[in-house]
Amino acid sequence: MAIKREACDKWFSDVVREKANYTCEHCNKTDSRMECAHIYGRRLKSVRWSLDNAVCLCHWCHRDFTENPLKFTDWLNQYFGEAHMDILREKKNGILKANEQVKKEISTHYRQELKKMGDDPGYKPVSYN
Repeated sequence: MAIKREACDKWFSDVVREKANYTCEHCNKTDSRMECAHIYGRRLKSVRWSLDNAVCLCHWCHRDFTENPLKFTDWLNQYFGEAHMDILREKKNGILKANEQVKKEISTHYRQELKKMGDDPGYKPVSYN
């Protein structure tokens, strides 16, 4: 059964893709469907809406990494560095109670971040958590 995609997921995904300028962070394609790829799956609420836990990938790279998780892990360690991945591993063990109020806050946060990015191309979005 698929995980339900809500407004907070939509705005988060928009920020991830905009942050990468709709360019695949692995192969640098720009002419393909870009997707928000989570490092740790969306079931982990503690990092589901964390910018540290997502990259913009074209559909083909996202599929390839999903089918080859060791390849994805190797690339992530090279791309972000082991320190980033160590921090993310600890962060994933946190707790985030994602009730309707929190999801609304997340939606509002990322909607505002997307607007700031549109107003200022040099703006670096801030993660909700």
